[in-house]
Amino acid sequence: MILSGVQQPGKPGYPWLVFLHGFSGDCREWQTVGETLSDYPRLYLDLPGHGGSAGIAVTGFDAMSNVLTRTLLSYNILNYWLVGYSLGGRIAMFHACQQPAGLCGVVVEGGHPGLQDADARRMRLGSDRHWATRFRTEALGNVFTDWYQQPVFASLTDMQRRALVTLRSQNSGTMLAMMLEATSLAVQPDLRAALSTRDFPFYYLYGERDEKFAAIAAELNAMRHVIPHAGHNAHRENPGAVAASLAQILRLRIKDTL
Repeated sequence: MILSGVQQPGKPGYPWLVFLHGFSGDCREWQTVGETLSDYPRLYLDLPGHGGSAGIAVTGFDAMSNVLTRTLLSYNILNYWLVGYSLGGRIAMFHACQQPAGLCGVVVEGGHPGLQDADARRMRLGSDRHWATRFRTEALGNVFTDWYQQPVFASLTDMQRRALVTLRSQNSGTMLAMMLEATSLAVQPDLRAALSTRDFPFYYLYGERDEKFAAIAAELNAMRHVIPHAGHNAHRENPGAVAASLAQILRLRIKDTL
């Protein structure tokens, strides 16, 4: 079981950049940003239940991490950075905390490290099950219209919301529901302790208008980059600034070792 992806070549000796999209996205999500980093070989993956991986399902974070490991090996990717947004960021953090061979570093945009108490987990589980039921039983256009009214997306304009609803409605509601339940924040371990004792570079990006994840970023032992003129979906709202942050991170960490 290997994830579908789009790969782009880079210069010999440079580590791979492996991009993980957010919930209901696909391999196209990061390509505008990734195109500016053409020195590096890049792999844009479709997560289970999404895009070309729509027929793949996982049962939880351990299974997701195992699929990611197998996928990287299938592409002969031995040295790599993980770059993940939201759900993709949560998967990247979990995978990195398993101490996988070949990991050079992690860049997360707006990803949650995990809930810290049982009440919060119960509330999130109930919320995600409610959304999953809607994804399975209702027209996706209606579900996503409500999805993008959630407070975390408050910085979106009406035009941006409509564009995202149209784009995300191309998915399979049943497969989205399965992935939502399997990788719910309610079942994700709290990764703060593991991240604080990590042995890999860890960078965290968030939009300046994303108050929730600005507060989360402040809790983490990570180098933080604030993306101006952006909310939660910073790489869509200001791709140039996200690309510049990634270029700075990689230049500092990589160029001197080549």
